[in-house]
Amino acid sequence: MPSRPAVAATALALSAAFLAAGPGRAAARTATACGDPAVRPWCLAALPPDRRADLLLAALTADEKADLMAGDELLGQVTSGWDANARAGTLNGVPRLGVPGLRFSGGDAGVRQGRATALPAPIALGASFDPAAARRHGALVGDETRRKGSEVTLGPALDVVRNPRFGRAFEQYGEDPALTARLGAEWIRAAQAQGVLASAKHFTAYNQEHERYTIDAVVGGRALREIYLPPFEAAVRDAGVATVMCAYNKVNGAWACESAPLLARILRGEWRFPGFVVSDWMTRLSGVAPPARAGLDLEMPAGARYNPWFLNAEIAAGRLDRAAVDARVRAILRTMFAFGVFDRPPYPNAPAGIDVPAHLRTARELAEEGITLLKNDGVLPLRAASIAVIGPAADAYISGGGSSQVQPRSPVTPLRGIRERAAREGVRVHHDDGSDRARAAALARRSDVAVVVAADARTEFADQWCLSLACGDALRGDQDGLVAAVAAANPRTVAVLENGGPVLLPWAGAAAGIVQAWYPGEQGGHAIARVLFGDADPGGRSPVTFPVAERDAPASGGEEQYPGRDGRVHYSEGVLVGYRHYDANRIAPRFPFGHGLSYTTFSYGDLAVRRDRVEVTVTNTGDRRGTAVPQLYLGLPGTAAAPQPPRQLRGFAKVRLDPGESRRVAMPLDERALSYWDERTGAWRRAPGCASVMVGASSRDIAATARLC
Repeated sequence: MPSRPAVAATALALSAAFLAAGPGRAAARTATACGDPAVRPWCLAALPPDRRADLLLAALTADEKADLMAGDELLGQVTSGWDANARAGTLNGVPRLGVPGLRFSGGDAGVRQGRATALPAPIALGASFDPAAARRHGALVGDETRRKGSEVTLGPALDVVRNPRFGRAFEQYGEDPALTARLGAEWIRAAQAQGVLASAKHFTAYNQEHERYTIDAVVGGRALREIYLPPFEAAVRDAGVATVMCAYNKVNGAWACESAPLLARILRGEWRFPGFVVSDWMTRLSGVAPPARAGLDLEMPAGARYNPWFLNAEIAAGRLDRAAVDARVRAILRTMFAFGVFDRPPYPNAPAGIDVPAHLRTARELAEEGITLLKNDGVLPLRAASIAVIGPAADAYISGGGSSQVQPRSPVTPLRGIRERAAREGVRVHHDDGSDRARAAALARRSDVAVVVAADARTEFADQWCLSLACGDALRGDQDGLVAAVAAANPRTVAVLENGGPVLLPWAGAAAGIVQAWYPGEQGGHAIARVLFGDADPGGRSPVTFPVAERDAPASGGEEQYPGRDGRVHYSEGVLVGYRHYDANRIAPRFPFGHGLSYTTFSYGDLAVRRDRVEVTVTNTGDRRGTAVPQLYLGLPGTAAAPQPPRQLRGFAKVRLDPGESRRVAMPLDERALSYWDERTGAWRRAPGCASVMVGASSRDIAATARLC
């Protein structure tokens, strides 16, 4: 670290350089939000971020450093009381030295700060299987975050859905690490291109709400590397994420926010992460020194552990080195310099600048990209003179609860969307809330088509206690029974589901159509109607597997697997997460991972395996324009120490084709895609033998195969 005389000498040298450059150039260089570089040398934007951070660090007092290691407002706006427009938190900076503040807003499905565009939940974005959709989603969140005067958006969530009962499954991209990694990286790049800092969360093995503040996730090294870490690695190495949020839980005996193996060795050591690590809000820590030494830079929302009194006491007692504190502060400052926070005025809270009509249109189009047609016996697209819209969720706005819940601007319910679309063709729409099953069935019997809208109720803080719709929300009654009764009364029954994760669907054989809309955001009603009437092709493919029975689901092997015993949950399934579990155990799912129908049909042919890619020709064999999602799976050779699941997703694409149109699709391959994590050597290895190459429409619908040796 530079000495104070060195800082003074640098300042004098910079002043001389400005005078030599002439008044015009000197004035241009000093007109920054940080201050005059002649007085504050770290304000010179031409210097590298690392150098600027070192210069500023040398000028900070011990108390100022401690203040920069924790947020300043417990509820985001504690000075004015709780406010619906409050941010998630703030870091006030150091005005004496021109250090600006940071303001944090939630951002998984839109900005959680006053009214904002409520986008489809991340699980719906996962269902899009579309990097372009992830970019649009991230760009919109970044734009609204900036225009609402915040610098940091707390997202995306990159936790793989290990357990389908996970209360926050709707905040994730699904059960596959490759899908999550690619979409998450695209989201981060697009959000940060808007001038905000993204925060990849929750690092790592955070897969349940039950006892989340205390549970110890016991995860093997191979599962950690192959399933739970790849999305975060892509966020750091591919997308250049600014911040990483560590999780509430323990991982292999240590709190995630003070785990030296995770933070120091992997995140910073192997991946060379240059940003800062922020705690989840009110994370439990064992003390002050362990997280500071391991690599937690910023405690939020306030300094329960990281404050001048505790930090200075730990240093005085010899339990914490000043160098560890400097490293924590330096990471924060360096990130702020790298992202231009010092070199511009703070973003004003000016939401009037948001292009609301354009953002609502984007919300609707993204919902259409994620809506997944699970079943269609010819009932869709709708052609009817009368439609019965039934169910307690039909005239409600459904979203996930907790820290990612957004206050929508103008939510459109499924009933409203269907009514407005049907009116264009003179189709009669009648509604029943489903509270009287016999009455609802009678309405369905009198109608040409019945549409039953059902929903679960997922939220942060609690997992689902079972996977049936009856367990989702007791206030909505027995929705499974309602769908079954309506389907018995009218064979042309379509079930529209607004779920944050997979459910059992015991009536699936009786319904003529099943449309999975996930949590589609505030324009979901319009998007659902457009898909039902065929104005838009259902663009989604399921990012999770739907089980037939509760016992079929992953993490159903006893309480040690879930919800845990004696404070520990054992990830004893290893890498057999999601569809890998079903395939390896030969369990037939209700609907497989990657499944989703179009209103047209496709063929996959002329498969070619190159050194660095797999190519396939996709052809629209139907009579409508539609969306295909070719998916590449590999069956890797296994070893006795590292058996492999039958197939693993390694690539995907999304193409829109006119009738008869063909397109050659290339999906990249690299050495990592062909490798497994060898726990013995602590490295990626390629097992001897040939890999099976499979391309198709889902994990269970393989159309073309080849070998790669």
